[in-house]
Amino acid sequence: MNFKQIEMFRAVMLSGSMTLAAKQLHTSQPNVSRAIALLQRETQLKLFDRVGVRVTPTPEAYALMREVERSYVGLSSIQEAAARIGTYGVDGLRVAVSPALGISLLPRALEIFRKMRPGVPVVVSTADSATICKSTASGASDFGLAASVALPQEVDSELIHQQSAVCIVPEGHRLARKRKVKPTDLAGECFISMPSYDTARHAIDRLFDPEVRKLEIETTQASTICVMVARGLGVSIVNPLIHKELSLLGVRAIPFEPEILFRCYLVRAKHRSTQALVSDFIAAVDQVLR
Repeated sequence: MNFKQIEMFRAVMLSGSMTLAAKQLHTSQPNVSRAIALLQRETQLKLFDRVGVRVTPTPEAYALMREVERSYVGLSSIQEAAARIGTYGVDGLRVAVSPALGISLLPRALEIFRKMRPGVPVVVSTADSATICKSTASGASDFGLAASVALPQEVDSELIHQQSAVCIVPEGHRLARKRKVKPTDLAGECFISMPSYDTARHAIDRLFDPEVRKLEIETTQASTICVMVARGLGVSIVNPLIHKELSLLGVRAIPFEPEILFRCYLVRAKHRSTQALVSDFIAAVDQVLR
């Protein structure tokens, strides 16, 4: 007994005719007749009585059909599950992202992605780059968008975007009309900084004499820094994506020299195939960046 025989038996039961069953299965009537005859021999059951050109199922055939239908319900469930996985992924999409990119790049990419894949559950977690890499390497996140790569031996990374930092000052500030700002221009200014563990903070600190710069306020979110500058609480150096996305009134962004780069890395776990949902989201990210 094989699946082809069962498929032909079911088609005959549903159509009441070997000829109609053959048409439905895109085969010939003799092929169906041979399959039914072989099934009867192998099971030692009489399944049909022939009445003219039609066949009439026996009680044994109806009993066998009940078992066949149970199997087909199972196959239907598997087909539905496969369709769900193809549409929504294994359990939706899980993205880990740095705070700055979570405010700027990710919402724009998510807007595009939801048009491509409506209804797909998406869970976004915001974390520092080291946590993003660990989460992606462990499989807790499907991929990450990080400012740096903390675990190069455990994740595959790709630099997908970089942009020069800007100095932000309140409107009306003495530096607001300058075309470029240098470290010496910020001498004596109240400087609002990211925390000491931040990668960009290290690059910025190296450019300043700690005895000259007034490092008075520290916070974990670049968006908070921008709001503080808008309130006249100080000046700072930030990722231009944040300033552009927030579009805060009362804040002026000025190119900063020497150049400090804010980077965005696409992070994926090593030796793990990429599901279709991830590929679609990455395509949406690429569309935003372009």
